[in-house]
Amino acid sequence: MHNWRRFSKRLPEAASRSVVFFVIITVAVVLLPEPQLYAQGIGEYLGGEDVLYAETKQVNQFFRRFNGEEDVEGKRYYAGDKGYRHPKLRQNYLENLFDNQNRDISPVLKKEFISTVNSQSDPVYLDFHGGQWFAEVKARFNYKGKREEATLFLRLQEEKVGSKWILTKAYFEPFAALFASDTTGGMPFLHPMSHELDFMNLRKVFQDNKEKVDQFTARGYQPDYLSILLYEIKNSNLRFETVTNVKFHFFQVDGWYFQLAKFNRPGYNRGWLVSDLSKATPQEKELLTKYIFYEDE
Repeated sequence: MHNWRRFSKRLPEAASRSVVFFVIITVAVVLLPEPQLYAQGIGEYLGGEDVLYAETKQVNQFFRRFNGEEDVEGKRYYAGDKGYRHPKLRQNYLENLFDNQNRDISPVLKKEFISTVNSQSDPVYLDFHGGQWFAEVKARFNYKGKREEATLFLRLQEEKVGSKWILTKAYFEPFAALFASDTTGGMPFLHPMSHELDFMNLRKVFQDNKEKVDQFTARGYQPDYLSILLYEIKNSNLRFETVTNVKFHFFQVDGWYFQLAKFNRPGYNRGWLVSDLSKATPQEKELLTKYIFYEDE
């Protein structure tokens, strides 16, 4: 009985506490963020679907988004679909296909480029099989027992059925060092009357000046590092290990050059993004291409 009296006396107090607890829970529920926003925050933290939709995960997807050929959920549009290459969709995609952390791409330049390619009267689209773009691949090799990095350049070659990537050029520092001849002491040369000696003075080229043998070539000579690389691979002096980096160079848009690179980082601005952008005349594009191929050295 005594215990019951104590309990009965505490009923009003307990009821009051229950009411207070109910009010607190109710207020907390009301103040919670909307489920969609909460889920979005968690999704961003965990790398949820919203982040996956924002990320341009493949190079082919970059082409589609640049051209306005897929919706925000990654569903592909085809010619004849209502949203296919819609200017508004392209505008949204184009604005988010740039590396926003690159301060060298000014907002003014970016806006001008987007206006050019998304022009209402004369829009410009990227063509996967249209040429004027190529890959630059950094690869690690083992060269005579030492790890070295080579730069490989590849482009698409169209075949009767489909297409394929082919090696076109290469740059390898150990090879370049062999052709970095010392020009001190004058340039060696073959006398203009060497033909009268049946070119027997070629001994001077291949024995006496073998370190400078490339100086006996034509003005503007460029060594073919790809051929040397393939030769060394065939002779087992050079062994491929892995690819360390990939980027692409685009010259398809008249008056412009841009570079495409992959960014792995938190947030929405990641995946394949435009990492470099500049205006370029045809002459400047030619010079830029030589620079990329290490042919200006």
